[in-house]
Amino acid sequence: MLRRWFKRIAWASLALVMLVVAFGVHTWYFKPVSLELFYGRVFAKYALQDPEMLSSMRLLEGLGLRFHNNDLTQAGPERDIAVQAQLKADLATLRSYDRAALASKQQLSYDVLEFFLSMQDRMAAFSLHNYPVNQLFGVQNGFPRFMNETHQINDARDAEDFVARLNKVLGKFSGVLDGLKLRESKGIIPPRFVVEKVLAEMRAFAGTSAQDNTLYVEYAKKLEKLDASVLPNEQKAALLNDAKQAIESSVYPAYQSLISYYDGLLAKTNGNNGVWALPDGDAFYTLAIEQQTTTKMSADQIHSIGLAEVARIAQEMDAILDVAGYVDGTLAERVQQLSQSPEQLYPDTDAGREQILADYKQMIDEIDKGLAPAFDIRPKAGIEVRRVPPFAEKTAPGAYYNAPAMDGSRPGVFYANLRDVKETPKFSMRTLAYHEGVPGHHFQIAIMRELKGVPFFRRVLPFTAFSEGWALYTEQLAWEMGFQANPLDNLGRLQAEMFRAVRLVVDTGLHHQRWTREQGIAYMIEKTGMAEGEVVSEIERYLVMPGQALAYKVGMLKILELRERAKQRMGARFTLPEFHNQVLTNGSLPLVLLERVIDTWSSAP
Repeated sequence: MLRRWFKRIAWASLALVMLVVAFGVHTWYFKPVSLELFYGRVFAKYALQDPEMLSSMRLLEGLGLRFHNNDLTQAGPERDIAVQAQLKADLATLRSYDRAALASKQQLSYDVLEFFLSMQDRMAAFSLHNYPVNQLFGVQNGFPRFMNETHQINDARDAEDFVARLNKVLGKFSGVLDGLKLRESKGIIPPRFVVEKVLAEMRAFAGTSAQDNTLYVEYAKKLEKLDASVLPNEQKAALLNDAKQAIESSVYPAYQSLISYYDGLLAKTNGNNGVWALPDGDAFYTLAIEQQTTTKMSADQIHSIGLAEVARIAQEMDAILDVAGYVDGTLAERVQQLSQSPEQLYPDTDAGREQILADYKQMIDEIDKGLAPAFDIRPKAGIEVRRVPPFAEKTAPGAYYNAPAMDGSRPGVFYANLRDVKETPKFSMRTLAYHEGVPGHHFQIAIMRELKGVPFFRRVLPFTAFSEGWALYTEQLAWEMGFQANPLDNLGRLQAEMFRAVRLVVDTGLHHQRWTREQGIAYMIEKTGMAEGEVVSEIERYLVMPGQALAYKVGMLKILELRERAKQRMGARFTLPEFHNQVLTNGSLPLVLLERVIDTWSSAP
């Protein structure tokens, strides 16, 4: 009797296991029985093909899973084709569910994913219309940045995984090279300055001994921090030798393959044109505007808005400069006079640069303590201020933000570019700290990553017009709250807003109206008063990222429009913290969906 009972339990257990396996197989390969399972499958399939993203997010380490930390995300045409096919299949599956049967919150998740997938599907026709190795981003600077800043080393396995990744870089670069050659065969060749600057960057990176390379130097620092009980000294020495050999046998040959290709490509470049010069470039730019702004605005509309905003902001800046005693010369010349005045500049020394970072931190700490009137939620993750790594600062933007790890092991980081202290006049610093740090990118992105009760993709999916629009909006919000009470600090805010308004003009000018690179540089210098070197970096950024620069001002204007509309509708019921809750607690949204969220909230009785 007892034997029969155990046999029944065994068969029942086997049946249960087979049922679970069958359910898993069905969910993975066929239409899942629920949208929640489908959402999970979509993310899982993409994530498993992107080990670098998994390492960055650190979702699996807490579960004891680290299989991804010794691998690199593959690149090249084959992977691109597979991803595009998966996007198309996922979009079809999503649309097979009955949206009308969903609750309103579920409909929002459906609509966010549908917007993203459909946009990606439409952009697939122009999947080669980009420059995957350029002066701003690409494997040539993304790989060392990822290894030094994202790959964590807490024990021997992490240290071994670091070396394993070094040894896989040659394969990754090979895929990138295949993609570059395919683009060349289609007539898609980067502007000349891109090839020149990337060559200089790669030659500098690969032109040192392995022990002097940033990968080796930073790896040695991380190993040194590990206690001998975690990683014995003799093992550290062996791993350092392994890293040296990997740099020599894999990393440097990978870079040399791209150097050789770009050397040959240089003679084939044809000026420094916008994307209008590419095959079907006008159609590509129209779609790029829609993708980046999440609106149906035309290039001409955006250009006109930019011109009007430039004129408005110039009047406000002019008034402040007059009061400050800067009355001689054009607006740009007077801003430059202020920017170059000794009282606005830090010493061009290591100590001066350390003071810049310390002052940024103090500004962030100050505003973080005074935000209660505008926010009743804030991220759990902390934020740090760091210098852009010296090897990347020459071509990196003036500042950027890196999101915190989801397991809390890495804070959000505001990176400041300190290549030239003259690019950091004191009157501009508060606005930059608020934009990149608090309550700008750090609040929006960290809060999004900490959301509960939403599909996981809502915690990670980016929409540029939303995130950059929010960060620019917070610059004005900080002024409204009194954090730029000094007129010169307010001038810094207006200069930053002028900068984003000018972007509307020059981005559409370069890619739609066929401005030259030099026209764009001259216009931006004239209207902003920024240093020429900084302006050149900006114009060259727009040339390799068509439409992206439009997202800031378009997003800000939409958020301000929605805030004013909600105030008019709600009257005394309107509160700023609740408005910000509506904006921040739904994750990143296309502007059309953000408008729906705010209108629904503000119209409720």
